Amino acid sequence: MIKINFKKTIKPVDLSSDLRYMKFYSRLRNNENILLKVKIEPLKNPLLPNVFNLAFGPQRGDENVDHDVKLDHAESDKVFSTIMLFGLWFLEKYPSTAIGINGADDARAYLYHRMFLTNKQYLEGYFTTYGVDWFVRLLRQGDFERDQHGLPFFKPKPEFIDCQRPIRDLYQYYLFRLS
Repeated sequence: MIKINFKKTIKPVDLSSDLRYMKFYSRLRNNENILLKVKIEPLKNPLLPNVFNLAFGPQRGDENVDHDVKLDHAESDKVFSTIMLFGLWFLEKYPSTAIGINGADDARAYLYHRMFLTNKQYLEGYFTTYGVDWFVRLLRQGDFERDQHGLPFFKPKPEFIDCQRPIRDLYQYYLFRLS
């Protein structure tokens, strides 16, 4: 399991002055070094104001990251410690914001859930963490709330991470802000 330690990280090779991105090399188990980019940008969801999304992976094109690729890092602890430390730097510079990480598939949601649970005590010294569920309000007439296009209107519901939550029902999105 991933163990976060801000004293055991990888030195960035590129860091933007506004802390919107950082790049560093990770050594894979096959001894290949791969350049990773961590990118932080506004979530653009009016129901989650002041939330910035953090994405990471190999750089794809000039701006994007390939966050779908599966990599076998030789030092996963250092990789994730580096990513979380970058998040801490961002939050220290912009203290009224929160950072979100998308658990877009089951494997990623499980990884993030376990990372936050395993490192709960360590991370509490820096962050308050939340899991986000999405819900659609059921109306009295038996219909559900819809958006302007007639589609179900999904709303976020942040809550403190439930340590007992079953694996089949993990959060899709994880938030953290300064403690």
